Amino acid sequence: MKKYIAEFIGTFWLVLGGCGAAVFAATFPNTGIGFLGVALAFGLTVLTGVYALGHISGGHFNPAVSVGLWLGGRFSGKDLIPYIVAQVLGGIAAAGVLYLILSGKPDFLGVGDFACNGYGAHSPGGYSLTACAICEVVLTFMFLIVIMGATHKNAANGFAGIAIGLALTLIHLISIPVTNTSVNPARSLGVAVFQGDWALGQVWLFWVAPIIGAAIAGGVYRVLAPNK
Repeated sequence: MKKYIAEFIGTFWLVLGGCGAAVFAATFPNTGIGFLGVALAFGLTVLTGVYALGHISGGHFNPAVSVGLWLGGRFSGKDLIPYIVAQVLGGIAAAGVLYLILSGKPDFLGVGDFACNGYGAHSPGGYSLTACAICEVVLTFMFLIVIMGATHKNAANGFAGIAIGLALTLIHLISIPVTNTSVNPARSLGVAVFQGDWALGQVWLFWVAPIIGAAIAGGVYRVLAPNK
């Protein structure tokens, strides 16, 4: 149960910090933190979360990561579903907090896009479904390669959180204009629940594509470096 609570808190922190930066600070009010700031916010949530909670649960905070680590032989299948449930609940809880804060504005008329992930008309750059799917598969694949490499028994001790956090920052710098960056189904579903319109209709892609990318990475890294 401690592991599941840690995954809930870690995913809560990731969505609160990353999506919160996107919702409140990206363009506030005339100048904001922009894409770079949002990318750093997501990277910093993972970096700090891994060091705070990784020794309890492994610091997945992402259903795709859990699937990839399971298929890569790093994670027990008996914990897979409870981890995913905890992560999804953490993401929804964080999105709920963001909604409560945002609705406190005197001119609140709705959440807008609410940092949701989308394709086609709802891609920040208008990218197609195919382009967005490729982006999410490939970037999640690379994210898992970094995670599995940084946490390998032969990797330098104590630096995994830095590598993982910087990798997620780079991923956001690449893909915010394409999909608003998911690589994390729990992050996508959490905000989509409160956006409640088009995001729920498109969230399937941000489950399917990251999990495919993570699954491929798990298999590849298991061949490259089979020893834990």
